[in-house]
Order: sequence, then structure tokens, then C-alpha cells
Amino acid sequence: MSDKNKIVLAYSGGLDTSVICRWLQETYNAEVVTFTADIGQGEEVEPAREKAKAMGVQEIYIEDLTEDFVANYVYPMFRANTVYEGEYLLGTSIARPLITRRMVEIARETGATAVAHGATGKGNDQVRFELGAYALDPDIQVIAPWREWDLNSREALMDFCEKHQIPVDYKRGANKSPYSMDANLLHISYEGGGLEDPAKPADEGMWRWTVSPEAAPDQPLEIELTYERGDPVALDGKPLSPGAMLAELNRLGGMHGVGRSDIVENRFVGMKSRGCYETPGGTILLKGHRAMESLTLDREVGHLKDELMPRYAQMIYNGYWWAPERKAMQALIDESQTPVNGSVVLKLYKGSVSVVGRSSSDSLYDADVVTFEDDQGAYDQKDAAGFIKLNALRLRLGAKRGRDYS
Repeated sequence: MSDKNKIVLAYSGGLDTSVICRWLQETYNAEVVTFTADIGQGEEVEPAREKAKAMGVQEIYIEDLTEDFVANYVYPMFRANTVYEGEYLLGTSIARPLITRRMVEIARETGATAVAHGATGKGNDQVRFELGAYALDPDIQVIAPWREWDLNSREALMDFCEKHQIPVDYKRGANKSPYSMDANLLHISYEGGGLEDPAKPADEGMWRWTVSPEAAPDQPLEIELTYERGDPVALDGKPLSPGAMLAELNRLGGMHGVGRSDIVENRFVGMKSRGCYETPGGTILLKGHRAMESLTLDREVGHLKDELMPRYAQMIYNGYWWAPERKAMQALIDESQTPVNGSVVLKLYKGSVSVVGRSSSDSLYDADVVTFEDDQGAYDQKDAAGFIKLNALRLRLGAKRGRDYS
């Protein structure tokens, strides 16, 4: 039985985390437990097992968390129609709470006293991992190698690998990818490289999931989403699990050029950062959900959700998923979704998603009341006169007393 301290490492098997694994073993004289999560990133995760074994790791966790990710993180977020700063659908942000939760659980299972991550000292992920870890285990130690070591470039990491004979899949020089990428079933993100100049257009060859809108099919595609309590449960009448639903919407949206965004966002740590994102399935889900709510939600409930959404998005972006205010807000959001049932027909066409139709047995839309034709007494238009007078009262009183509203 080893008397070394144990550290649970979020491990991908790539360059950064391979270096971190050996660095933790040497710097902390620790036994490293690796954790590799499959959250639909589209890459084979099993090779991480052999790489970890080659570095002397004895306890290796590789888990498929895709359904958990979509059902318990992505779907609850989309119930709120969550968008950060008007455009970002939070694909990276929403994955961190799940990974953090599982790391803390594995630490308890293995007797580890610390967890470690590969996030740099410049980004948001360090905050997300660590706030979550401390919320779930206030006594845990969090190790962030990028804030401790002097390996400040990819080339320095490669030199470390060669010195310590660490096998990694990484290309030096012109053949390596110029971008820092993060992928899961909700999105793929691109940062760095030529994107660091916000005036420079992104290369078309960068995008991996979507065709350009110009190259998308000339014929639109119509799809039908069925919703229950705010979550999509069937596509074109076929029931699908959350993971299967998002995967298929990614495929369909990608074919039609849906879901690309190029934004400059405000990081929690204070700097502005340019990122490009592909979120085809999420873009479709957001459009469908808003259409379903437009038919079924009470006006004031809908407006309240819209007012709260930016705060909710900021919580997730900044790393406060495991916080009491997010939990309280989630309870309100989830309660609001009780009547959000029915179906929405959407049209995908050359990068756009548009609503074609929506229907629900819980609809608050009353054709007899809203019609431009004879409503047979369903609505007395004379009632509007008193409504307008009462709402104009404060304006009239102010104007009479000389207030200038022009």
C-alpha cells in the first residue's frame, strides 16, 4: 500500500495533461489518479488508458457521461433560454460542473486529498473548476500547475516530454493546429492562433462541425420537436434520449450551416477574448424552446424569466453552478416549465433556424379573442378605454404639473 498522497487529475491524454501527470508525480511525490470524461467530444477516450498506464498510473477512471451531461446540465440550462452576452451558448462553461463533481466524487472514493486541472491562469476554466470543487468539498486541495510551473509554452511542454520520455500526440511547427479547442456534445470552441486578431476573419478550414451557409443545401429542411415540461423528447415523432437528441440535431444543423458564432467575450478574470463556436444542436434547441414558451407561458412568467436569464447565464459562465443562488433560480425556472408541452416545427436553411409552426394542448393562445374578424363577443373592445386611461394617469398628472416628457 502506497503512503503517497493521491491527486485526482482531469486527464485527456493530450500534451498538457500528460505533462501535468508526470509533473505532479515528481513535484508532489504523489500517486496520480486519472479521470477522463466522455461528454460527447467526438474523440476516442480509451487511448487515455494506455497513456496513463505508461506513466505508472494505477487507478484510471474513464467514464461515458454523455447522457448525464445533456439531461442534467444542458437541458436545465436551456429551460432558461440561456445566452451569455447575447450570443454565447455556454458550451464550455456548462461542462465544467459535471467534470468537477465527478472529480470530487472520485477523490472521496480513492482517498485522494487533492484534485488537479489543466486550465491556465488566464482563463475562466480555472475559476469554474475550483469554485465547484470548493463548493462540493470545502476541505479539498486544488492544484493548478499552470499557475505554479515555468513551462509557459507548448514548445516547453514538448521539451519536458522528450526529457521525461512521455509519449504524446502533438505536432511541432507548421503541422500542428494553431487553435486551442474544446469540444463536447453541445459545442466545439476555437481560440488562439489567428483568432487573436479580432479584425482577422476566421479561416473556413477551421470549422469542423458545420458547412458554411453558402455551401449548405439549397433545399430547406423542416423538423418537428416535441417538448414535455420544457425538454425536447422526440424528433419528427421519434422519442430520443437527451444525448441522442443533441447528437442528431448537431448532425442536421451542421449539414445546413447552423450554429456558427464569432464573438469577443468578457472573461470573468477581466480580459476580453475572441472565440469562435459551433453549436448547431444548441442553436436549434434555443429557437424551438422559445417558440414553445411563446405559446404556453404566462406573459409575466415569461418576462420574469427573460429578466433573470442574463444573471443565470453569468452564474454559469463565471463558475457558480454549484451555488445556492443558481440552485434557487433553477427551482423557479423548472417550476415555470410545467405547461411547456407541445410541438414546434422549425426550418433549417443556409445557417438560419426559423419557426414554421407550434401547437400545444397547454396553449394560452385564444383565436376567438385575438381574431381580426367577428369575435362573437369574446372580447369587448370598449374595455380598452379604461385600461388606457389608468395607465396614462401618471403621465397626464406629470404633464399637468409641467414635467417635460418630450
